[in-house]
Amino acid sequence: MSNFRKMTNESGAAAASNAPETPIRPPVRPEPREDDPRARAARRAAEIREHGGGYTDDAGDKFWIDPAIVPDGWTYEWKVRTVLNAENPAHQLELQRRGWSPVPYSRIPEKMPAGWKGQTIEMDGMILMERPKEITDEAIQMRQRRARLQVRAKEEQLAAAPAGQFERSNKDASLVKLRKSYEAMPIPEE
Repeated sequence: MSNFRKMTNESGAAAASNAPETPIRPPVRPEPREDDPRARAARRAAEIREHGGGYTDDAGDKFWIDPAIVPDGWTYEWKVRTVLNAENPAHQLELQRRGWSPVPYSRIPEKMPAGWKGQTIEMDGMILMERPKEITDEAIQMRQRRARLQVRAKEEQLAAAPAGQFERSNKDASLVKLRKSYEAMPIPEE
């Protein structure tokens, strides 16, 4: 045998012994799955029920915040952050001026998807904000007072209307009844 042939046989044998063994043919069946799909589906369903507060096909009010998680002395409200992905800095400044500040994501992480990188809780152009309850109560009282004043102003305008002016648009003035109560409006049938 020639030296060349001997060297190639020796180097080929050495390479073959160092090379990892490869099967001649691929395995007949695939590797077994790590988990039974039904068991995995049952575990995921339990997670959804536990995290989501119970699964329902109707998502309900996605903006609902459980009052039990709102800290004492505070109120939470959703406020507009963007409209068609455009921010309105003047509106954000007005909210800040009225005492509103964003609720930190760390306070209610379940309202955002896993791995959320933001600092606030935002959904569909809205941002969850908080302010002290006493400021919110004062704002509600101010709005109610303003509404009562508007009703009184209109009543005074009606009382001060010259004779004959109100009846002109209403054929029989005795049938006109002004009410100050609140009642449900009838919903027209289709």
